[in-house]
Amino acid sequence: MSKNQLAKSIIDNVGGIDNVSGLTHCATRLRFNLKDDSKANADDLKDLSKVVGVVNQGGQYQVIIGPDVKNVYKSITDDYSIGETKPVEDKEEKKSVVSKVLDTIVGIFVPIVPALAGAGMLKTVLILLVLVGLVSSKSQTYQILNLMGDAAFYFLPVLIGNSAAKKFKVNQYVGMSIGAILIYPTFIQMVNQAQANHTGINLFGVPVTLATYSSSVIPIILAMWFMSYVEPFIDKHMPSAIKIFMTPLLTLMIVGFSTLTFIGPIGYWLGSILGVFFSFLDVHVQWLVPLLVGTFTPLLVMTGMHYGLIPLGINQLATQGFDSIAGPGMMVSNIAQGGAALAVGIQSKNKKTKELGLSTGISAVAGITEPALYGVNMKFKKPLISSMIGGGIAGLFIGIFGTVRYAQVAPGLFALPSFIGTKGWSNFIYAVIGCAISFVVSFVAQLIIGIDEQTDPDKTEKNDKNTKLKDVVKNKIPDTLSSPLHGVVTSLKEVPDQVFSSGAMGQGIAIEPEDGKVYAPADGTITAVFDSNHAIGIKTNNGAEILIHIGLETVSLNGKGFKRFVEKDQQIKKGDLLLDANLDFIKEHHLKTITSIVVTNSNDYKNITALSKLKEINVGDSLLNIA
Repeated sequence: MSKNQLAKSIIDNVGGIDNVSGLTHCATRLRFNLKDDSKANADDLKDLSKVVGVVNQGGQYQVIIGPDVKNVYKSITDDYSIGETKPVEDKEEKKSVVSKVLDTIVGIFVPIVPALAGAGMLKTVLILLVLVGLVSSKSQTYQILNLMGDAAFYFLPVLIGNSAAKKFKVNQYVGMSIGAILIYPTFIQMVNQAQANHTGINLFGVPVTLATYSSSVIPIILAMWFMSYVEPFIDKHMPSAIKIFMTPLLTLMIVGFSTLTFIGPIGYWLGSILGVFFSFLDVHVQWLVPLLVGTFTPLLVMTGMHYGLIPLGINQLATQGFDSIAGPGMMVSNIAQGGAALAVGIQSKNKKTKELGLSTGISAVAGITEPALYGVNMKFKKPLISSMIGGGIAGLFIGIFGTVRYAQVAPGLFALPSFIGTKGWSNFIYAVIGCAISFVVSFVAQLIIGIDEQTDPDKTEKNDKNTKLKDVVKNKIPDTLSSPLHGVVTSLKEVPDQVFSSGAMGQGIAIEPEDGKVYAPADGTITAVFDSNHAIGIKTNNGAEILIHIGLETVSLNGKGFKRFVEKDQQIKKGDLLLDANLDFIKEHHLKTITSIVVTNSNDYKNITALSKLKEINVGDSLLNIA
């Protein structure tokens, strides 16, 4: 299945493009905000060849793809008018408080994690260079590389100001400006001088708390939340003639004033309280947090609650220079999941399960666990238990020895260099031993516990699919399609687009239209419409699923030059007018008008043959026979 066909199938099975109010992605998942979750078809999504699993959690409908998720996301956004900034409409009211908080955390931190990971790894590389003697800690090279690694953390309020403003749907650049205020050199200098002289700072007579906000997390998030109420209110009541400069002016003044005098101090104190709490745990029960995180991370991932740990780890890194909360426990947990999945790959007699266990096990050891979690461990359940045993024992070990990490990197085997830091080699050695314990314990535990091949989900699914396919083929009724257009008939192989010419979308035929009016080729139901109006999906009364795609790359016109006369789920009769395309407008934009008529469920039929031998065809003439 091609990426374009996979993208179409995913969109169809989440309820169509009209059901999608927003889409983003992380390292392994497409994260949809759906208007109505009930319209999504999880079973059909799971049947798609490259879909590992489906999870509905934290206010998001998540389709797990694996490492190739970026390409699938690009295929979707290239073909559909959809993006990560589209607002969530009626879905928002249905979320619980926990779901809203998790969704907010995900939206804020996922976009900035690559910057923090890159900066963290740079710091780790610099440590290694110093340890092996290639760079002196007193050299200018060291100073420059060190500041390059520190920059993302120092300017964290600016980065979070951008992503939080985007999440709260307010102006991102004003949000970044608020973040910049907190770390502006003059403000920092004023705070330092006031602390040294035992004096204070006042803004319009209101005391400003003497706090340092560089590398802080909570204050800017609270500021952007406050801004999400201030900016819309000002914008709504501001006259249009002066809105362009008065809205950002008043927003900056009100939010900036409130952040320095009230909101920022609250966030600073909350961050300090969290720091004191985890410092207390580190001193008195330092083994507890890694034990819990190592054991329960798979369950946290399933519910999306692991994103609640990430800000705590980042905050601890930014304020104390190390992370004992999220990174160590998550690393051994991920490696444990890989060990359990690899054990399944070795012990399974089913070829597909064996390949899946081996491939997803390797990616889990590297830090990408969702394919192993949803594709193997959750399916068989026993591997999930094995991974939690391995992760828990390893978490207890690294907790007893106070193992910490010094950089924000993906928690897997390749994160080990991030454990080299101020504690010297002992911290790194304990991390290596912890990884070995997690892998060996989960691997051996899984070999001992075993899996029940009699209830192998792959065998059951395969049998179910074969039965369904036989039923489908048995009950299909021959169908005849008439031409939806007036124009010149050509082979689908002549379409200069590999998606259609290769037959990836299905068998069919193409027409170079002489008239832009598109009519229904048979009685049926409209199954898919698009905001761009460049294509339409139909299911005939006899079961054939038809896609009529007008032109190539015409989705880029965003609906201009097209007029649609039908809606999704509308019943149609043969000959009904569906679309009207302005062919001259399309050509003016240097796009091709050749139209593909494709039977997207071609695999359900034995023969699909062209009935017209004529080069020129009129609307209503017989075009395709589907038998």
